[in-house]
Amino acid sequence: MKIGIVGIGGLGTMGIKLASALGHEVVAVSSSDKKVELAKEKGALHYVDTSSPASINSHNNSLDLILNTVSAPHNLMTYLGLLSTNGTLVQLGAVAAPLQFYQFPLLAQRKSIAGSMVGGMKSLQECVDFCVEKDIYPDIEIVDASKVDEIFINLSKANAGGLRYVLDIEASF
Repeated sequence: MKIGIVGIGGLGTMGIKLASALGHEVVAVSSSDKKVELAKEKGALHYVDTSSPASINSHNNSLDLILNTVSAPHNLMTYLGLLSTNGTLVQLGAVAAPLQFYQFPLLAQRKSIAGSMVGGMKSLQECVDFCVEKDIYPDIEIVDASKVDEIFINLSKANAGGLRYVLDIEASF
């Protein structure tokens, strides 16, 4: 399959790693060209910068599946154009505000929008086992509580490194 991963942060980079390890052709999708190298380092073969019409047009109607990890309000129409006929956009990032889209592309090309959270214990264990087998791990930084404010400020701007931060409680005291 040709899979698009929208949002090249902590969840998005794991999506790129997993889809690539499963043998899929991975297209990273982001709102600027700032994360091209990060996405390719994690296993993406292609990159779509949604601020560039030429970049979007180069992948129009080409993706079988899009995993959308963005958890902030954004325009889904940008991504629906990337889906091929019978393609599905799966919402993984939780957005508190309503997301808007036109339904005509869904009807005319049999495109779908779905949602997913975490599966059951069996599928979660299968994923963990696969990650261990393929040596796939999240990119983390262990920090103590003194850095929480700084990390919050950095993450509110953008997760440039695709990191997940782990709070070391013991080191915080």
